[in-house]
Amino acid sequence: MIESMISTNSRIVVTGACGSVGSELVRRLLSLGHTVCALDQSEDGLFRLDQELNEIAEGRLRSFLGNIRDEYRLRMAFEGVDIVFHCAALKHVYLSEYNPFEAMQTNIEGSHNVIQAAIAADVDRVIFTSSDKAVNPTSTMGASKLLGERLFVSANHHAGKHKTRFSCVRFGNVLNSNGSVLTIFKRQLENGSPITITSKQMTRFFITMEQAVDLCLYAASEMLGGEIFVLNMGSNDIMTLARVVSGDESPEFIEIGVKPGEKLYEELVTENEAPRTVYDDHVYVVLPDTVDLMSDETRHEYSKYNDFPRLNAPLRSDQDLLTEEEVANILSFSSLI
Repeated sequence: MIESMISTNSRIVVTGACGSVGSELVRRLLSLGHTVCALDQSEDGLFRLDQELNEIAEGRLRSFLGNIRDEYRLRMAFEGVDIVFHCAALKHVYLSEYNPFEAMQTNIEGSHNVIQAAIAADVDRVIFTSSDKAVNPTSTMGASKLLGERLFVSANHHAGKHKTRFSCVRFGNVLNSNGSVLTIFKRQLENGSPITITSKQMTRFFITMEQAVDLCLYAASEMLGGEIFVLNMGSNDIMTLARVVSGDESPEFIEIGVKPGEKLYEELVTENEAPRTVYDDHVYVVLPDTVDLMSDETRHEYSKYNDFPRLNAPLRSDQDLLTEEEVANILSFSSLI
């Protein structure tokens, strides 16, 4: 687990609070003693979240019904808030390919609304949850996430005299999240159906839900503004994951072809970003190429990264693949198999 420290008894908003990562983040923040404002457009999702977490919340959970496309609603929700974790998004690649305008309104316009509302409410820190699909994107969803990252990084330059600072985290595929390949494989096994593989050459970065939440909290406690935090995560080919999930069963594997917008491999850091990406044992930090545009105080704070080693090559999911045993250990440790 990555060590992180957020001031106790903070008031924190999580957008997309009923989603896979959002709900786990709400749960963790409540367990740490914070007051959490869970914002989501799903009335049923908020009701179920409230029912599920009522016991551990002890009166510290606030259910905010609203849509990030509505800036006025966000301004009301952010009043008196210390930190915002922006998790709300349209995330399914193929759905966004068929509904690009909707993806733009939520993932780009919605993120812009979060920025404007946070500055207006004088929020301290705002963290945008992004994806490896934002790196050299080939899909609408990936392109929208890339623009979301750019909006958040550049927001540090026009916040003016406001204290609000913005940073991002980049996930790989979050294991067992809604619609993830792991949940699809499990459902197919339960139904006795063949396991569908888009391409046997496909590789992906994977991150557990606990690691995703850890990374969010780490970014919130370490950020200066403008960084993109990326966990040092493993990658494997899709057939290795399918075999591990199958265990002793011997299902039929059917190759169905790559869906619109999908890539055979993903990247965590581009060739352009690598020279300005510092790292330690657990986390890569992509530093902005616009530090010179920031305030004198912030530029001085960035000197803390001067002694960190830097990458000399991009990070791709088709390199340094995990073995079948390593994948099995990760899934077993996280109680996913």
